[in-house]
Formats: sequence, structure tokens, C-alpha cells
Amino acid sequence: MYSIISARQPVPISETPLLLPLLLNNRVCAGFPSPAEDLGAQRIDLTQMLITHAQATYFLRASGQSMVEAGIFDNDILVVDRAIKPRHNHIVVAVVDGDFTVKKLYQRLGKIKLKAANPTFPDIVPKDGQTIEVWGVVTSSIKQFAV
Repeated sequence: MYSIISARQPVPISETPLLLPLLLNNRVCAGFPSPAEDLGAQRIDLTQMLITHAQATYFLRASGQSMVEAGIFDNDILVVDRAIKPRHNHIVVAVVDGDFTVKKLYQRLGKIKLKAANPTFPDIVPKDGQTIEVWGVVTSSIKQFAV
């Protein structure tokens, strides 16, 4: 009943820039529509925007509903940086009993647990002799909508 990440062996992302157009008036009103004043564009590099440590960054696809209150939904693509030291309240990808899972890291007073961001999912608390390896820190979530 945990959110499991696709268990295929991850491969680091490319360091090749991905230049895409960005409208200079890059705010889109999510309330009442406003007329587009300036549709001029510039190029942005998504790699530069989303990735700090290219050789340590991986894309993984989320599966399940355990992190919906953190904005991570089924089939989102997670940007995971293995060079960041995980801290309390970071959203992390962890390996529990050989399976990948994404959860919020709770790390206080020598206690560690992995907390779901959905009240219908239990926390993962290490049992005696069980090892939980924090594999990387989630830095972004990419969503795709129907086209």
C-alpha cells in the first residue's frame, strides 16, 4: 500500500541544454483572464532551471496516491538529486526492503520515519533489523496533462 517508484535502474540525465521558448510575460492568470500585452519570447534551459547536480540527478516516475497532499500524483516525473544531503521534511526517494518509495523524511531526536502526504497511508517506521536507505532528494515534480 506504499507509493512505489518504477524499479528500473535509473540513469543520470544528460548535461545537454534543452532550450525552449518562454514568453516574456510569463505569468498566466489563473483567475480572470487578462489580455496578453507582450507575447515576446526568450529561450530558457529547463536543465538549468531544474537541475543543480547533473551527474547526480535522475528522473523517476511516481506511482500511487500516497503523496497527493504534497502535489505528487500518479505518473508525475520526479527530479531526484542524489548529491543533496537529505534533511528533516525533505521529500525523498528511499529504498525500503528493496523497493523504491517516495515520502517525506521525518528525522527528529534520533528517530527516522517516512511520512506519506495522504492520511489514508501509514508512515513507514523502520522495524528492528530493517534498513531504510534514503536514495535521493526530490527537487521537482513534472506533470503531464492530456493532450
